Amino acid sequence: MGRAQTVDEYIEGFSGPGRELLEQLRALAHEAVPQASEAIKWGYPAWVHPSGTILLMVSGHAKHVSVAFTPSTRNEFDADLAGFATGKGTVKLPYGQPVPVDLLRRMIAFRVREHEDEGVLWM
Repeated sequence: MGRAQTVDEYIEGFSGPGRELLEQLRALAHEAVPQASEAIKWGYPAWVHPSGTILLMVSGHAKHVSVAFTPSTRNEFDADLAGFATGKGTVKLPYGQPVPVDLLRRMIAFRVREHEDEGVLWM
């Protein structure tokens, strides 16, 4: 099978804790930004603002799922993310550890505000 064409196909490519975490993050994204649509961008699930701008993306890996925001969103929550491995705009969520649901909700809300109020686009 080639690259996933839908978020359903992407998630179906995982099993066990990876699939569970991807499904949990999908539900969280739908709850936090119900107006966003799902899409596959660069091979990964993304949630897209009605304006067409990517709000966040996720990617599954062998031992974690990465959630990608803009660097400005990730930087805004730097202190809250002290216990997580992070990248330029990403947060690694290791399998088998509690998911910081409230923190992710706040990050998503910030990302929506920075786009809608300040015009911050994707990277």
